[in-house]
Amino acid sequence: MLRRIRIILAVLFLAGITLLVAGWWEDAPAWLGWMARIQFLPAVMAGSLGILAGLLLLTLVFGRVYCSVICPLGVFQDGVSALAGLRKKQRFRHSPELKWLRYGVLALYVAAILAGVQVAVALLAPYSAYGRMVHTLLGPFWLQTLPALAVALVTFGVIAVLAWRGGRTWCNTICPVGTTLSLVSRFSLLRPVIDADKCKNCHKCERVCKASCIDVPNHRIDYSRCVDCFNCLDNCSFGALQYRFAYGRKKPAAEVDPSRREALKAGALLVAGAASASVSALAQSDKKRDGGLADILPKQRPVRNVPLTPFGSESVRDFYRRCTACQLCVGVCPNKVLRPSTDLQRLMQPEMSYERGYCRPECTACAQVCPSGAIRPLTAEEKTACHIGYAIVDRERCVVERDGVSCGNCARHCPVGAILMVRRDKDDPDSPLIPAVATERCIGCGACEYVCPSRPLSAIHVEGRQDHLKA
Repeated sequence: MLRRIRIILAVLFLAGITLLVAGWWEDAPAWLGWMARIQFLPAVMAGSLGILAGLLLLTLVFGRVYCSVICPLGVFQDGVSALAGLRKKQRFRHSPELKWLRYGVLALYVAAILAGVQVAVALLAPYSAYGRMVHTLLGPFWLQTLPALAVALVTFGVIAVLAWRGGRTWCNTICPVGTTLSLVSRFSLLRPVIDADKCKNCHKCERVCKASCIDVPNHRIDYSRCVDCFNCLDNCSFGALQYRFAYGRKKPAAEVDPSRREALKAGALLVAGAASASVSALAQSDKKRDGGLADILPKQRPVRNVPLTPFGSESVRDFYRRCTACQLCVGVCPNKVLRPSTDLQRLMQPEMSYERGYCRPECTACAQVCPSGAIRPLTAEEKTACHIGYAIVDRERCVVERDGVSCGNCARHCPVGAILMVRRDKDDPDSPLIPAVATERCIGCGACEYVCPSRPLSAIHVEGRQDHLKA
């Protein structure tokens, strides 16, 4: 019964997170956004102490049910492992804990957070890894970049192979969130317990334990690695396994962990850490035809000295310190303004660019779904008062100067009236009108850059602000 309940809840969470990240359902953020906010690392980055306390309390009471129900990457591994089990059932066996690897990876992860090496943080975080796989592999293929596709395919391949061969190998050797929760789960109040008097040493429970944590000869379970899948309970024919209150049970000497204090210190560092990293992507537009006669060149992304981060982020530094590169905001962006970066300093973290569209002032989709606090919730009115960047005109590329034609597209489409068309020569009433930007009014939405007819680079582009201004 417990196993069936776990499977139903796990499938619901997996389906919800997949819909949320893939962007298939327009109303998914409103209905399912909470599933992203209760993920462990986003809660850490957002400073959501209530959520973190709830997850730790859940683990203390029930064990690592977070890993088997809430974490989408954990449920994904269970699905792969179940497919492998169709070919060969009862295929696992007990293996000792690789403490040096688990805590070594955790220590490196904490060091990466403290040093701001967001690449390692984003690649290893389970929710973010699953989000990138779903968004890249199940989203519109023509919108993906080669680096994003490569990262998603490698992540998918590594985790799928490990799950196919060893079940929860990733969770119990690599995943920093799993290792952190294991520091609490070893003290869980409710846990599977082996009754040595009833056990016949048949090893059936051990062979279905995808965490490889059941030591039948010693009638012992490693609760730091047990993910409470309840497979063992359903496969015991003698009633020797029960999920019950067992806190305070006297442990054999072999179960005592001499390095527990050090491991707890490492876990505390992880919960206290915050990170920063990067994402910027090269977008390729399809060629279009002008009256069926001439090719229109695809618009290229300009070089920006300061990256553009979404409305709702406090600053460039704060955004990349909190962002976990889960791709949720990228998936819900209706104009495809957000995309993952290839910059190694901010790998896979989103930034804005305006070749495919611009950031509409009335849209707050990314702010509604960000689970880590990198993009703060804001209203459409508050958004128009934020200044994330300012437009710069390159007169040499402007079609007025270059081709001798009149334009004014940028001024007509500016939603805040920050661009005015002025005479090139103010003393000559017949001189052409060229754009001039009132930088104090410009909010950085990119409408001017997007509608500019100049190719391959726009004659006007938006430069980001390190610290976002608010009117």
